[in-house]
Amino acid sequence: MPPDRAWKPRPGMNREARAAEQDRAAGSRLARAVECGEGRYARASIALRVYRSTRRIRAYLRWSQEGETQERYVGEVDAETRAANLAQAWKMAHAAGYVTTETLPPDSWASSPASRAVMSANKGRDTKPEKLLRSALHRRGLRYRVGIRPVPDLRRTADVVFTKARVAVFVDGCYWHGCPEHHRPAKKDATFWREKIAGNRARDLETNEALRDAGWLVIRVWEHQDPDEAAQEVSRAVRSRQHIPPSTGNQG
Repeated sequence: MPPDRAWKPRPGMNREARAAEQDRAAGSRLARAVECGEGRYARASIALRVYRSTRRIRAYLRWSQEGETQERYVGEVDAETRAANLAQAWKMAHAAGYVTTETLPPDSWASSPASRAVMSANKGRDTKPEKLLRSALHRRGLRYRVGIRPVPDLRRTADVVFTKARVAVFVDGCYWHGCPEHHRPAKKDATFWREKIAGNRARDLETNEALRDAGWLVIRVWEHQDPDEAAQEVSRAVRSRQHIPPSTGNQG
């Protein structure tokens, strides 16, 4: 039988790690595309299996289409490591025409497929920094709403909202919002990304001004900030605007 390292994933690999492994083997996330018609793509993965009857490693292409899992046999691989076998299987899948490299749709404003992949991978809600901040706020007895517009008629969504105190909290990613400490300009498509980040920062300032004009206090927290320190700042602001004694803390 082939050794485990030639086909089995490492123990404890989560979903993100498995996706990153597939991206590396295929060459990029965009190279894992299965055409579904009408300009739509499904993101595929390679599964490696060993059958005792053959004692060989077989590669299968797997993807989800219209809610159902699809699978296609790619071929046998014979490298010594799982990474090499995955890469070998992806080359076979491309050579057979089973997968393709995703291209930009006609209405996309991204400068390249790689740029679109980065933007698509960016998670807009329930990021780890947001969850840590919310947990820290909850431990302080504060209650809040998540991912809503502080002002319904204003198309701006805050990450954490205290409706009674009229406090809106935004957790800003260091890259996407141009953190002065940690933002590192992109080397590829530099002009596009420079303008993109500048536009995000300008929108942030417009949001701050619009909400303040509507009587809201805006607090922005960088993703690199300590969640407990940020929660302490938010807690002070909420309590001061509601005149809630520190010993009590029920926020709706």
